[in-house]
Amino acid sequence: MLNDNGINVSPTPITAGSRIEVEYDGLLSKSGAQEVYLHAGFGMDNNWEKVLDLKMERDKDIWKTNCDVDTSDRFIFCFHDNAGNWDNNNGRNWSFEVHNGRLY
Repeated sequence: MLNDNGINVSPTPITAGSRIEVEYDGLLSKSGAQEVYLHAGFGMDNNWEKVLDLKMERDKDIWKTNCDVDTSDRFIFCFHDNAGNWDNNNGRNWSFEVHNGRLY
């Protein structure tokens, strides 16, 4: 289920070594974007590493893509379209903690 910003990441919590699905029906989608890309990385908010730009596929009105999470750094992401428009959560991006998968 998409949240109020039109995004969903599953499964959550995110565990290192897993594959996640990102769904998007936000600002770009509602503005009629013909293509949408997930722009993602791992690390801290201003220090992205392993940056990915993944083209999303349209499934009815929702854009979707899958992403492998191979690190326990924070997963940070935003979206852009093929016309150079961005949806970055009002400059805050979106982010999720990635767990290492160990039980204590």
